[in-house]
Amino acid sequence: MTALYVLVPVSIGMGLVGLAAFFWAMRHDQFEDLQGNACRVLATPEARFKEGTPDDRLAAHAEDGDTAGGL
Repeated sequence: MTALYVLVPVSIGMGLVGLAAFFWAMRHDQFEDLQGNACRVLATPEARFKEGTPDDRLAAHAEDGDTAGGL
């Protein structure tokens, strides 16, 4: 029972820290460009730095010709 006297305030404190971090992120526009960040993750490193080139997200791999699925 005495452990609850420590764990309950710690859990409330952690929740408040998480809530404060969320509000900090909202104030500093961390959630403004969600679609751009999603596309940036999928882009190949070469395509990120070349202007005007098509983005080759589904590049062919050696395993693609294998009909057994690589098993």
